[in-house]
Amino acid sequence: MTTVRYTYWQDGEFYLGFLNDYPDYQTQAMTKEELAENLRDLLHDLSSGEVPFVRKTEELQVA
Repeated sequence: MTTVRYTYWQDGEFYLGFLNDYPDYQTQAMTKEELAENLRDLLHDLSSGEVPFVRKTEELQVA
């Protein structure tokens, strides 16, 4: 099992969030549990190549 970090917030009655490695791709839901499921589906779509031109963030070490 893999652990993936995500960021979420509540805006009115909706929960919104994104996977930290893919901040350009957001999703929303009525509950936090539904948001987590949407994020799992999003990760699958991004990892499988279904979404073209996926941008990802990484860290760069600089001396």
